[in-house]
Amino acid sequence: MSNRTLTGQIELDITAVSENEAEGEMQVTSAMLNPFGKVHAGALVWFADVVATNLVLGGEPITEGMDSFPVAVNLSAQLLTNRQQGRLLARSRWLRRGRRISTVRTQVTDDDGALLLDLTSTHVSAREGT
Repeated sequence: MSNRTLTGQIELDITAVSENEAEGEMQVTSAMLNPFGKVHAGALVWFADVVATNLVLGGEPITEGMDSFPVAVNLSAQLLTNRQQGRLLARSRWLRRGRRISTVRTQVTDDDGALLLDLTSTHVSAREGT
C-alpha cells in the first residue's frame, strides 16, 4: 500500500438557531472537492451534522470540556446530487425531541433549492455524571 497524505478544509457558518430549526451555509471551495471535482460526500455529511448538532444544543456555544454534548450515534445519509461550486444551505428540523435522545432531519440544498443531501441523525446528550 502506498503512503498518501490527503488534505482538505471545510468552513461553514451557522446562520440561525431557533427552538425548532437551525440553518447554516457553506461555500464550496477546491479544498473540499473529490477527484471528480464534486464536493466530497464526507464534507456534505459533516456540514449537515454540524448544523443538526447546533439545533440540539439550542444555540449554546460549543466549548472544550463542556458539560454536555449531543453525540451523534446514528447517521443515515442519502446523497441525491452534488455540486462543483456555489453556496450550500443546510436546514435542520426536529423529528423527535427528547430529554436524552433526539432525532433531527437535515436537508442540504444549493442556492437554487435543489436537494443534495437528506440526513437523519440521532443524538444522545451526554451529561457529566449520568
